Amino acid sequence: MGPSGPIFIGDKMKYIVAGTNRPESRSLALGSYVQSIYKALGEDVELFSLEDVGVNELSAPAFGNAEGQGSQMRSTIEKINHSEGLIFIVPEYNGSYPGALKYFIDHWDYPASFEHRPIAFIGIGGRFGGLRPVEHLQGVFGYRNAYMFPDRVFISNVWDVMEGSEVKDETIQLLLKAQAEGFQKFVTALKSQNLIPT
Repeated sequence: MGPSGPIFIGDKMKYIVAGTNRPESRSLALGSYVQSIYKALGEDVELFSLEDVGVNELSAPAFGNAEGQGSQMRSTIEKINHSEGLIFIVPEYNGSYPGALKYFIDHWDYPASFEHRPIAFIGIGGRFGGLRPVEHLQGVFGYRNAYMFPDRVFISNVWDVMEGSEVKDETIQLLLKAQAEGFQKFVTALKSQNLIPT
């Protein structure tokens, strides 16, 4: 399908995860920009905001208990379980990624949410551009046997790079586009060898 609707490849699609539940976050704004890149490449992807997936409603009894997760959270996890790839926008909070993102991931299904799931990372932050939180998150997904796309993008001083949901820096624009093109090829190659779970 073209711009009129999502492209489903083998009944799967990609999702962007804006990695914080902070209201009006730059992660969500950048996620919207990345979504537009994929759309220009002929693929509609869905954007998840941690504000909207029910993270704030989670509690300890919801761990490993689908019935305790709430309908929005359960629906999101099921989409992840059947996705063909995830693109994470990872902001730096206190030298790592946000606790809300960790809490969200901790409620996912193992192994269905993780094993052999293609993952791409975009780090945002100050001086180091989200390098540390991305590397910490790579540790989690490496431990859980995901396929990690090697071309990460790090955006330093993100407040100077973005204006609303637009990226002003031409170099960053090119890096994000190249990552999207590469991730599409990465997922296609994995699928050609039947390496993504059905």
